[in-house]
Amino acid sequence: MAAQGSHASARRRSRPLSRQAVFRAAVDLADESGAGALTMRKLAERLGVEAMSLYHHVANKDAILDGMVDVVFGEVELPPDGLDWKAAMRRRAVSMRDALTRHPWAIGLMESRTNPGPETLRHHDAVIGSLRSGGFSIAGAAHAFSLLDSYVYGFALQEAALPFGPSGGDLEPLAEGILGAMPRGDFPHLTEMIVRHALKPGYEYAEEFGTGLDLILDGLELRRDQWR
Repeated sequence: MAAQGSHASARRRSRPLSRQAVFRAAVDLADESGAGALTMRKLAERLGVEAMSLYHHVANKDAILDGMVDVVFGEVELPPDGLDWKAAMRRRAVSMRDALTRHPWAIGLMESRTNPGPETLRHHDAVIGSLRSGGFSIAGAAHAFSLLDSYVYGFALQEAALPFGPSGGDLEPLAEGILGAMPRGDFPHLTEMIVRHALKPGYEYAEEFGTGLDLILDGLELRRDQWR
């Protein structure tokens, strides 16, 4: 095992170290253990270098967190030019949720950084541009952007905390356990929701995302011309 580890470190050392390589390695570490577990020492070990070598490329850990967030924003699809704003916002929201599913640690960081990188700035500019091209005023674009992000981030956070997987395959035993523990007849509305909705064949909680997103987009369309 020691020899294998040595060979792996040697391969990593043979690759040129760069800011982007540091950020990408930090993202990989956070994906494995969470952003709170990230240290300069662990990052240096992952890259096969001494910790001091990192400071030739980044000023400090805050700069690494900024870069990690920028990597995640770079994975989110930008609204395509010329596409209807509703279709563009739907595609962007789905892509954002996918990125947050891959990197759940990022939910608490993406809006907290004070030194946004180029991918973050490009992303925000493109979203605002799509909304403005779709007929939103400046204030309306701000309202829409905030609402959409609140929904996507909130759904991703809730989904990550659920005690069952996104496909709902292990939902049935969980739901049946809850039903069995509830006093019979005391919670009729909850029982109906579980039996007639959550336990229906083919139910997947993940599909709730699209339903809620469509409601938000339809609501934004109704209010768009009122925000001036």
